[in-house]
Amino acid sequence: MQHAALAKGEVDFYHENGYLVHNKQLFGPEMMTELSNIFEEQWALLGKGLNSELDTPHFRDARLLKFLLSKEVLDLVEPIIGPNIGLWSSHFICKEPVTGRQTPWHEDSAYWSGRMDRFDQIVTVWLAIDRSWKENGCMRVIPGTHNNGFSEYEEVDAKDNIFTTKIKHIDDSKAVYFELERGECSLHDSRIIHGAAPNKSSHRRCGYTMRYFSTEAKVIPEKNARHQIWLARGMDVAGNTYVSV
Repeated sequence: MQHAALAKGEVDFYHENGYLVHNKQLFGPEMMTELSNIFEEQWALLGKGLNSELDTPHFRDARLLKFLLSKEVLDLVEPIIGPNIGLWSSHFICKEPVTGRQTPWHEDSAYWSGRMDRFDQIVTVWLAIDRSWKENGCMRVIPGTHNNGFSEYEEVDAKDNIFTTKIKHIDDSKAVYFELERGECSLHDSRIIHGAAPNKSSHRRCGYTMRYFSTEAKVIPEKNARHQIWLARGMDVAGNTYVSV
């Protein structure tokens, strides 16, 4: 399968707005089937538990490194953050039909505060394992908010929300929805304000997030006990310690 690299206009759009919807197939059919099967195994093993229980699944299942360190993904990431790329984390996020709770407005970087010395060159690739549409609670962002700094948060009811806090005072009318077919992906800056409505439809919504950072960032060892990072491409710049591939 021929991989379509990002055009300059797409990269410029990302840096200006903090996101890019990439409505193209990321992997070929065989790789998508393989990835889906790995997810289904892990999901069944955990009894279809909360999505937080599927954080960093590649720590438990090395088969996922085939996808996380693939040329297809890194060729999308490199135009955004440069040639020296570290694998920060990955996450299966699955919302069951009808019962899938909302993801409140948040910034990924706020949950990693103190764990790295900078957040300006971290990108998440959000790959749709299921069709992700407005009706089943696709991801949405507030464009341009990646340059705002950390927001003010307030507590929310865990019964209805995946997280226990959310950003105050968000104007939902400004939201852009990331509608993706299975196998398509989006990219977003770790600092952008984003979230997702609950899944009230009859269709499951599952995605795989793959997160990368420029190795110019220093990962603080004492704040990342048992957390593992990989040098995905290029060379280390800040003096981090990586898992051997």
